[in-house]
Amino acid sequence: MRVLIGECAPRAPRNFRLKHGHERLAVHEAGWSGKANGELLAAVEAEFDVLVTLDTNLRYQENLTGRRIAIVVLFARSNRLSHVSPYFPTCLQALESIKPREIVHLETATQDLIRELSLSANLQLGQLVHS
Repeated sequence: MRVLIGECAPRAPRNFRLKHGHERLAVHEAGWSGKANGELLAAVEAEFDVLVTLDTNLRYQENLTGRRIAIVVLFARSNRLSHVSPYFPTCLQALESIKPREIVHLETATQDLIRELSLSANLQLGQLVHS
């Protein structure tokens, strides 16, 4: 699988995917830094199977009809390694099964668990205040 890593991703995911047998290149390594999304997608389609990006607005900004490249979007809070690294295992799974023209949005179970714990804690706190 030929994977292009978006320019906002930290270095670690690039190395992680390389260790798992995927050919990878970062946007800046290919000389495409600063290209608008549509221009970037048009340029990379001939050379890459998948774009891994942190750009959660990509699906709203670009019409992907007629494109063949697959896209994996990581819904991380930021591009800090501590926020991106929980996605590594799920991203690898997505790369094993993704098909051309498919967009996969990844949210980690960890985020869901944190969200549930936060809601639960707020609910309990609210019950204590009203007691």
